[in-house]
Amino acid sequence: MVNLKEDERLDYLLAENLRIIQSPSVFAFSLDAVLLARFVYVPIQKGNLLDLCSGNGVIPLFLSARTKGQITGVEIQGRLYDMAVRSIAYNGLENRLQMIHGDIKEMAKRLGYGKFDVITCNPPYFTTQEAGEINPNEHLAIARHEILCTLEDAIKASSDLVRQGGKVAFVHRPGRLIDIITLMRKYRLEPKRIQFVYPKIGKEANTLLIEAIKDGSPDLKILPPIIVYNENDEYTKEIRAILYGE
Repeated sequence: MVNLKEDERLDYLLAENLRIIQSPSVFAFSLDAVLLARFVYVPIQKGNLLDLCSGNGVIPLFLSARTKGQITGVEIQGRLYDMAVRSIAYNGLENRLQMIHGDIKEMAKRLGYGKFDVITCNPPYFTTQEAGEINPNEHLAIARHEILCTLEDAIKASSDLVRQGGKVAFVHRPGRLIDIITLMRKYRLEPKRIQFVYPKIGKEANTLLIEAIKDGSPDLKILPPIIVYNENDEYTKEIRAILYGE
């Protein structure tokens, strides 16, 4: 059994046969998180993985289906952290997954520099605009806007925490690509793989997946595109396989 609070519900992560606690009043996970969890390299048998800006723990849960390694999530919002902890317990994954309630900018001092093999991050996408443009819901505003964490904060924290030769993967918007590459190189993360996600054929990409190696040598690969919807506005076979295991 699971103890649901307020307006929470228990949703399926279908392809992984897991369940996750969600709430309409806080930032629920999107396809971006699913794609990042599938895109990033993970060691199958062992390793230390870290997910920054974890929200309700969706990426650690998805990663648990791909690796037997130890996975840690970091989330600054107390309610989302609590939801993640209860979802991990509901799925019986406490022996491999743990959550930390805290600020990613403090994690290197708290957890140690260069301690992780793989780091993932689905950070806030939007720079802080005028107050009128920010969602009045505090949970949504923090998740979407760089209020408590900037892109540079996330990339610096990732570089501090990953070991030399370790991998760091982000999901973001294509419009921030130059910023991402510039900041990654500033903090010794060399971009190695990029994949663009398109809502439909003929449309502009609206999501970017990027993976870098700490102190890696320059050699960037652009992977084949991911198309989300077909001409009938239905999920493509690739997306259906990712979401439902079909």
